Amino acid sequence: MNDDDILTSEHLIEIVENQLSDNNPKKVKETLMRLRMTGSSQEEAIEYIACALMVEVYDVAKGSGEFNLKRYEEHLEMLPEMPWQEDLED
Repeated sequence: MNDDDILTSEHLIEIVENQLSDNNPKKVKETLMRLRMTGSSQEEAIEYIACALMVEVYDVAKGSGEFNLKRYEEHLEMLPEMPWQEDLED
């Protein structure tokens, strides 16, 4: 993998912003609104959503399968908690 293949946090945030703009998946906008209502700033909320997206991107990148929308939406429901982080650190 070369440097051009690396997906940065800026890329993830851009993807989240596109999902918000397209309202697809709807759960992204719902999550943003929920996080904002519970005290997160707009920037923080988008960063949390990008963390949930990272799990799916990571699995696809390591060859473990396809993007799992159901799991992504489950992870969005858990935010701001991120229990899956331990799995990524192993």
